[in-house]
Amino acid sequence: MNLRDRFAVSLFHRAAEPALEWQGTTHTFGEIDARSNRMAHALTARGLTRGDRLCVYLANSPDFIDLFLACIKLGVIFVPINILYRERELNHILSDADPKLYITDAELHSLRASAADQSSELSAVPLTMDSPAALVYTSGTTGVSKGAVLTHGNFHFNGSTLVKEWRITSDDRFLLALPLFHVHALGNGIHCWLLSGCLMRLLERFEHEKATATFLDFQPTLFFGVPTVYVRLLETAPDAAREIGQRMRLFVSGSAPLPAQTLEDFRKLFGHTILERYGMTETLMNISNPYDGERRPGSVGFPLPGITVRVANSEGQDVPDGETGEVYLKGPNVFAGYWRREEASRNAFDGEWFKTGDLCVRSADGYHTLCGRRSDLIISGGFNIYPREIEEFLMEQPGVSEAAVVGEAHPVRGEVPVAYLVAREAVDLAALEATCRQSLASFKIPRRFELVEKLPRNALGKVQKHLLQRTGA
Repeated sequence: MNLRDRFAVSLFHRAAEPALEWQGTTHTFGEIDARSNRMAHALTARGLTRGDRLCVYLANSPDFIDLFLACIKLGVIFVPINILYRERELNHILSDADPKLYITDAELHSLRASAADQSSELSAVPLTMDSPAALVYTSGTTGVSKGAVLTHGNFHFNGSTLVKEWRITSDDRFLLALPLFHVHALGNGIHCWLLSGCLMRLLERFEHEKATATFLDFQPTLFFGVPTVYVRLLETAPDAAREIGQRMRLFVSGSAPLPAQTLEDFRKLFGHTILERYGMTETLMNISNPYDGERRPGSVGFPLPGITVRVANSEGQDVPDGETGEVYLKGPNVFAGYWRREEASRNAFDGEWFKTGDLCVRSADGYHTLCGRRSDLIISGGFNIYPREIEEFLMEQPGVSEAAVVGEAHPVRGEVPVAYLVAREAVDLAALEATCRQSLASFKIPRRFELVEKLPRNALGKVQKHLLQRTGA
């Protein structure tokens, strides 16, 4: 059993049904299956076989999906590359992954032409759920980017779990605007689509100027986004927001922390409480707020079925509820290790438990609230400071739309917090500091407030704090 077998529920059994909308054209599931089979033959003609790597540096398109499915069917390891990466980052991935073929826009045309003449039938390749499906590189913010080996089983467990937990069915209309090179769109979006058999409209990218018109035209019931997308959607006119909300079933947010204020503002405007969840490249999805029940602001909810989560201290011992610790987890979602990095793979685990590097607090009733990365932890004069707590407070203040708090070296205290702010209107920094002094412990008060036009973010909207730290040094 492998992903091709599991995708057959849609690609074969729903062959005549509409599957994918792209720039005004609708493809059936049968057409998607045939396209990917022809692409698989074209890759085979280029010499690719089971275990080889195919690097893909492409924006969203049906061709991207064709290539992914072709790899799944052949046992070729799919290596998506962030299209924002430039020469240095590209060279590292290409050297590390050692691909048989590297596809960019320049090579795509000839490959597409070659595929057009191929057979739409494809013999099965003997693969199992333990077979590697993709090699997805981490963002590399704290060192060299590493390739996480994700198996057919990892992807299937993740997708089938989300379909069940988030009640995704063939009746859904799914709008996907996230980049397919990231596991948010690839691991969640593509797999939820194919495993549920719903209709998906794929966008090349999210364009906030066109968002209202796109929602009203497609009338989706399901949408996956990142916090920056939801902040943009708050610009939607109230009448349009109500109309969109009436047709929607579920908004999901991930890839970066969703500010509690954004969740509340969105609920008031659209009439929906965004479902926030938590995952990462190495594990896909781990924890989710419930579909039914309280979606708690600032929290990512409960472990998904089949996944076990611990909150542990630096010695790997469980901490009591209400105390901060690192998220340890195990389950069928956990990756097979880092590509050609045995030591890094060993260091990532404590026995059978994967050490995520993410800090969180579990409440007495089981909700998990993330506090940031262990590497983001600020230790000032012996006190632990969790930046997200300060960031959430700052974003509640008038005029502040975004905030990032980082540690800056200090000769006496070791580190002190510094706040970088994006303002939507004039902000009185002296008054802001006074408000912080009234509400925060003295060691948590930012020693400096910097106004910036924007925060450095990766393609999924996650703040790249190492760039702020470099700027502030």
